[in-house]
Amino acid sequence: MDMGIIVAAALVVGITGIVIGLLLGAAGNIFQVKTDERVAKIRDCLPGNNCGGCGYPGCDGLAEAIGKGEAPVGACPVGGAPVSAKIAVIMGVEDAAEMRMCAFVACAGTCAKVERHSVYDGIQGCAEAAAVPGRGGKSCQYGCMGYGTCVSVCPFGAIHIVDGVAAVDKEACRGCRKCVEACPNHLIQMVPFEATVHVRCSSPEKGKDVRAVCQTGCIGCSLCTKVCPSQAIHMEGSLARISHELCTGCGACAEKCPAGVIFMERSDQ
Repeated sequence: MDMGIIVAAALVVGITGIVIGLLLGAAGNIFQVKTDERVAKIRDCLPGNNCGGCGYPGCDGLAEAIGKGEAPVGACPVGGAPVSAKIAVIMGVEDAAEMRMCAFVACAGTCAKVERHSVYDGIQGCAEAAAVPGRGGKSCQYGCMGYGTCVSVCPFGAIHIVDGVAAVDKEACRGCRKCVEACPNHLIQMVPFEATVHVRCSSPEKGKDVRAVCQTGCIGCSLCTKVCPSQAIHMEGSLARISHELCTGCGACAEKCPAGVIFMERSDQ
């Protein structure tokens, strides 16, 4: 075979390869998906619980949202202020960490204080019991059923059933809201971590009807609204509500409440 033909073929192949390589390189530069280095740094700051409490699909989704400016730097309820401060530095913005929130169960209807109209022997879950006539056996249709759905969904072990009512360990709670979403009676509320005064009832019924089924429900007397020096309590129908942004924690309402339904945290708790 003529050496000239071999050399020519080799040159054609080589030149073709070079051209293809240049074209692929150019195409890569044109069509490459640019990644924001800040997203990876933000992801490293997040705790990795993937609880969904921020409203995004896990920590990866939140990191991307913060990097795009679609979520605030303090959006992670688990990381709190320390994580918010680190992310603020990465994003080059002022830290605006949100107030720490925790869950509170607005019910004091323990086994000894609430009447029962039947015995429930079905699936031990609040959602399942709520779908059955009678809603679990307790006469109060608005209180805690005590079957622990909130306990099962809490990723931090912050909720336990105590004497038939869910109780939150506020130090362990990270404000992910999973318990709020899971409760079929909608009696778990998100309150400021620093709040010390709470109304432990969710029944909208009038006082006479409340007392017929529970010894410790709100009777709608409104005495608490009259003794509060900061006007932090108001009535929603027959149920007392606390505006935590106004409450000073003086405890006057708890002392005056004849039903003992207003809960005042002690300083040593």
